[in-house]
Amino acid sequence: MKQKLPMIARLFLGLMFFVFGLIGLLNLIPVPPELPERLKTFNDGLAASIYFMPLVKGTETVCGLLLLSGFFVPLALVILAPVMINIFLVHAFMAPDGLVLPVIMGSLMIYLSFFAKPYSDKIKSLFIAN
Repeated sequence: MKQKLPMIARLFLGLMFFVFGLIGLLNLIPVPPELPERLKTFNDGLAASIYFMPLVKGTETVCGLLLLSGFFVPLALVILAPVMINIFLVHAFMAPDGLVLPVIMGSLMIYLSFFAKPYSDKIKSLFIAN
């Protein structure tokens, strides 16, 4: 079971990023009207830039596919790290009611990056000074 845990975590995290990225990229679910005012202003500002939301959602979708397929997993984790930090901070400061899912996703990323044997060595090597 211990050998399957990294695969389960990778698939679960990949599925979440792929699905949420695709939903945002294709506008499959409308933005809920009852969002807190600060979060609505924040989202409107990002949407007004025209390029930013498609870039982030496209990145989530592609990296989610990488996690699901098992190819370039350390690269996907590194690319998704700042996206995940932003998701966590947006929820922490603007919509704390929705903080559970970012905490779960962040925990899975930390586990895969620093504790899961197939990927942790590659990620940890980024923190070694040459």
